Order: sequence, then C-alpha cells, then structure tokens
Amino acid sequence: MEQPRRKPEILAPAGETTAFLAALAAKADAIYIGLKNFSARMEAQNFNLLEVSRLCDLAHAEGVRVYIALNTMLKTQETQQAYRLVTRLEKQTHCDGLIIQDLGLIDIIHAAGFTGTIALSTLANVSQPEGLQLAARLGCTRVILPRELSIDEIKIMGQNCPEQLELELFVHGALCYCVSGRCYWSSYLGGKSGLRGRCVQPCRRLYHTEIVTPQGKIRKLNQQGRFFSCQDLSLDVLAKTLLDVPHLNCWKIEGRKKGAHYVYHTVLAYRYLRDAPQDPDYKREAQTLLDMALGRPMTHARFLPQKARVPTDPTGTTSSGLVVGKITTNAHGCLLLPKIKLQPNDYLRIGSEEDAWHKTLRVTKLYPKGKAQQLNVHMKLPPQGAVVYLLDRRDPELVQLLRGFQAKLKQIPGRTTEAVTTELPLPKGKKAKRRQDMKILAKMPMGKDNRASAQQMLSLWLSPKTLGISRPVARRVAWWLAPVTWPDEASKLAQMVTDLWQDGCRHFVLNSPWQRNLFPEELPNSADLVAGPFCNLANPLALQVLQRLGFTAAFVSPELPQAEILKLPKYSPLPLGFVLSGYWPVGISRFGLLGLKTNIPFASPKGETFWSRQYGQNVWIYPAWPLDFTAKQEELLNAGYVFFARFIETPPATLPQTARPGLFNYLGQLL
Repeated sequence: MEQPRRKPEILAPAGETTAFLAALAAKADAIYIGLKNFSARMEAQNFNLLEVSRLCDLAHAEGVRVYIALNTMLKTQETQQAYRLVTRLEKQTHCDGLIIQDLGLIDIIHAAGFTGTIALSTLANVSQPEGLQLAARLGCTRVILPRELSIDEIKIMGQNCPEQLELELFVHGALCYCVSGRCYWSSYLGGKSGLRGRCVQPCRRLYHTEIVTPQGKIRKLNQQGRFFSCQDLSLDVLAKTLLDVPHLNCWKIEGRKKGAHYVYHTVLAYRYLRDAPQDPDYKREAQTLLDMALGRPMTHARFLPQKARVPTDPTGTTSSGLVVGKITTNAHGCLLLPKIKLQPNDYLRIGSEEDAWHKTLRVTKLYPKGKAQQLNVHMKLPPQGAVVYLLDRRDPELVQLLRGFQAKLKQIPGRTTEAVTTELPLPKGKKAKRRQDMKILAKMPMGKDNRASAQQMLSLWLSPKTLGISRPVARRVAWWLAPVTWPDEASKLAQMVTDLWQDGCRHFVLNSPWQRNLFPEELPNSADLVAGPFCNLANPLALQVLQRLGFTAAFVSPELPQAEILKLPKYSPLPLGFVLSGYWPVGISRFGLLGLKTNIPFASPKGETFWSRQYGQNVWIYPAWPLDFTAKQEELLNAGYVFFARFIETPPATLPQTARPGLFNYLGQLL
C-alpha cells in the first residue's frame, strides 16, 4: 500500500528576532536565518551564536526546525573561520541544518562533525536533473531549486531526484532578474558581490538607452525605465499544483529583510493553501493575507509555461510595501489621505528607496480611511505627490502573540562554547605544467577568421550550430558548456555531450559543477574536464572537491581581488587558469526583456553603459568595458597560473565605450 505523501514544510524567513517569533506565531514548520558572517543577506540584522542557541531551543520546544544560511562564496583566508564557526554551531546551537553554495563548505561541514542536513542554495545553481544525482553523491540532503522554473520543469526535477534527496522551492518573495549564482553586476561595478550577500541591486535602477553615432557622439534615445526591476513572486493558489511533485518537501518564503507582519501573513497564507487547497474560503482568506503582506506587485513569472511572462515593470518603482496614498503639501506641512485605515505603530515610508529624500516614520495614532491627516516628518518636506507606502504593521493580535513568545524566550538561557583552536588542513598546491591557452569564440559557428594560433586551443560554446564542424577539428576543440542549463533543455545537452564523447572529444569546460554527471563516472586518462570560471571557484577546498570528482584543471573566479587570486595556486590541488580578456557578463537571465531590445546600449544613472544579447533561452548582459588582465599575465604566471582564456564577443557597433579599467576587483576588494 502506497504511503501518503508528506506535506511540504512551510519554511519562513527571519532576519531579526521579532520576525523569528512571528514565524513561530504563524506555526511555520521551519525557519531559516543568517549569522553575522557568511550570509547571502548581509544587510539583514542577522544573529550571533548566543542568540541562535536561545532561538533554536525555543523553536525546538515548539516543534519547529531551524536552518542557518552559510550561503556565500568563501575566500581562501575565510575557510578556517568557517570551520571554527561550523564547529561551534554544532556544539552551541543544535540547529537542524545548513544552507550553502560554496562546495568548499562540504568538506568543512564534514570535518567539523556537523550532524544536521546540508541544503544547496539557489546560488549553487543546480538547474538540471543530472545535478541532483551529484548533489546526493557529495552528501547533500536537499537542493533549493531556481526560481525560473515552470511547474513542468519542477516535476522533471522531482521525477529525477534520488531517494535520499529532498527538493525545496521558493513560493513567495522577491525575485532577482539574473539567475542566482550567475549575477556579477553589483560586484563588477564596485566589489559588493551578490555571491557574498552584499548586492546593491543595480537591476533595480532606472536605465536609459543611448548609442554612439557614426560621428562618435553619444545620442540618448527615448527609452527609459527599470528594465530589470522584478515584481515579487507569489504562487498563491497555484501552489496546490506542487503538492504531488515527488521529493518537493519544502515551500520556502523569501524575505530575511522583511518585518514580523510580512512573515506572519505569508506563513499563515501558505499554511491555508497547503492544508486546504480545495476549500474556497481558505483560498480567499489566503489571498487576502498575501495582499496585505506589504511586498511589491505580484507575479507568477514563468511558473505556468503556457502563460510565462517577463516579471518586470519598466514603468514601476523599486519600492516594496502597500501604497496607502500620496502627499499633499501646504503651508502647514504635508497631508496624507489614506486609502486604508492606519493603526498606531504602523511603519511608513514616504517616497521610494532610491529617492535621496525618502523618509520613514511611525504612525502614532489611528488614521481613519479617507480622512486627511497631517504628517509630522521633522525634516525637509517631500515633493508634492510623493507616494506613501505601508512597510510594516503591528496588528494588536500579532503584538499579543509576539509578547507571549518573547516571554518564553526570556526564560531560555543561552549556551556558550569555548573557542575552537584546531585548524582545518588546506591542500598543498602542485607545480603544474603550462597548458595551452583557450580562445573562446562567441556562441556562433567557427569562421575562417577564427583560427587559433599554435599556442592556443580553439574553444567553442557547445550548441547545435557549433556541432557542425568536422570530427578531426572537433577532437582538438575545448567545448565550453553554458553557465546554466534548464530542465527542458537538459536532455538535448546530454545528447550533444554524448555524441562528442563517442566521436573521441575529450576536452570540455564545465561552467557548472553539476554538469560533471553528463560524463562517465569512470573517466579515461585522456579525459580533460576543466571547471569553468562560472563555477565561482574561490578557495582550495572547493577545488579539492572537484579534484575528487575527476576534474583535471579549473578556472578561478575573476571577481576575486588580487591577493586572493595570487594566493590560490599555492594551495590548489588542480592546475589553475584565469580569464585574461574579453567581455564578461555582469548577469545572465531567463526572464527576457520588456521595453528594451537586445544589442541596444543602455546606461545607468551614473553613466555606466551596458548591452545585452540573447543566447538560447537566456539574456546575457555585458558591460561596455571588457575584462583586460593582459598587463597582469606575467604576475599571474609567476603566481602559478598555467593557462588563460580569451573571450571573443563582438559588441554592437553603436556601443559607447566606458573609460574604466577592465580589472574587475583585482585592484580593489571583494566585500
């Protein structure tokens, strides 16, 4: 007799204590939080270990699990700190699991004796079915799926999931325009990396199109908008279609920077939608709760394949929160005519977050709906017509519930642990022979002018078009696999790889570690599987994992600063390469474009120029200034790098050049 399927857990976000308690009040099954270090939401308040120990004890007393996000890319110098932290987490907090993106943390977790679950973050970009088998092989117990998948693709992932692995899916919350783990926009502009939780959200900015004329002058076009600013994801009543997906055991709510009101409302709504999916009264109540959750306008994005839409609104604002009215200024200050009743302790923001003059304030008394109220802003008056948003609310019943949990929390003593004095041994670097450099052509068939020199290995992005070259040439090519593969195209990629392998091709550059499972488990000595630069490799422990998987060499992430780049060869168990020159994408997106055409240059408010190009299902966004480490090649060789790549990509003829060095973060820092 078939066992009834387990209900998916409702996983709530918490960036501070009141949000955590709100998740308990709404009866979430689990809560995920971040620490002061290694969290991909570093702008959230986050927690220290003493706080986490008390919160875990309170949650466990309520039958709720706690997961901790250590989901940033690690530098070499941070691996020891991460080891000490995980060791103390196990002893001090008794948390139920960790969420990670960096492969180096797998060895750290095992060495520290951590006994909880290991979940791979969306930043790890397990986007194709073959990756699930490899994730389980590495000892992971859960994979968090990308937010760009349709229900059909989610089912494909579920059907191909190994028995020992669970799947987790975001059902509600903010969307990034670029694919998680494939966005370098914030880092490329100034070292604040999304892979390290420091993103400044350049995708939310206002951009305008501009071109350079044949006379060399820059001319602005009439297109302007927030072309990449996404609405919030909300699967709402569609979430019931997930109940039958095999291995999908967790519905996740995004929002570690949100307040208690948001957490309480969204958790309660998805509990109703999970527990009574066919009850119309519960569905209406859930929708009402989500409407009052104070996020951005909602979208289903690509969830319904027949109704897939671009989840951006170029004419909208970046602001979250419920619009409650607009400001009218007069001789006495500013007035607000609220569209809804405002309660004492409601938290308002006047203007959008990107407005230099925006203000936040607390409501101190009851504001009836439709009755003009004087606002005391204590500062320079906002402009006429400024929009007012409700950001957070303290409903009396929620306040009462929170007080109860706060009283319980006060009774729980925190645990401390002694400092960890042991260190985790790092691999020792091996002297590697010089390899051929790679000349990576754009995603197009090889042309007569695209021949490699004797010192270069011709490289091609693998696609149906590039497969048309002759077999003798194909065997001498390094085949580059795309940085992201979607479930609906995974079988085609697998067949292309199989065909090349059977034809004797052995040189491949994998731009996702999970593409390793496209190749035989036992590799011949002739196999040359190189981990590509989009694998985001930044520390020797991650390289050590890839070595065990049969990789023969690896590219280091070009977003690292100089000291980290020059240090890695000393500890690397694999020969290392580096992207020396060419256009590096600041982001890759599956969502498409609204209000903007590919190959049309566009500029930020600060004058930074970009352009986009469509390759397959994805939009690649490029900066106007390419990478150029040519002057650093000798320094890199002396540090131990033994091969390089040069990207060949032809920009639009109308692209204005931006006078900036193409050194990424080499001379700066990576926050």
